[in-house]
Amino acid sequence: MFKKVIELTKEGPVCSDFRFKSQIRAAAGSIMDNIAEGFERDSRLEFINHLNYSKGSTGETRSQLYRGNDMNYWSEEKAISLIEEYKQIASHIANFIKYLNTCDISGNKFKDRQL
Repeated sequence: MFKKVIELTKEGPVCSDFRFKSQIRAAAGSIMDNIAEGFERDSRLEFINHLNYSKGSTGETRSQLYRGNDMNYWSEEKAISLIEEYKQIASHIANFIKYLNTCDISGNKFKDRQL
């Protein structure tokens, strides 16, 4: 998905809007970055927290896609297609969060600590 945002922002009028281009790329990249960071923290609750940040970044990316469409940076067809894909990603993340909230996995962070 991130690659699609990069491709979308490589040409056309969006190229001269450096702030906007940087913002949409950062939002799209933040999705996977937050998943990776949360996973590496070795705590289920911290992972869930970062998954929520990641889900928020899908919303921010969708917002940027709508804005870019409103500014005629790309075709509405391209925007709608990507928006739908980012909605699916948000749904998958939400379902994963629901699963993690119901499972017994706690992570390794506190595994070897003695009380």
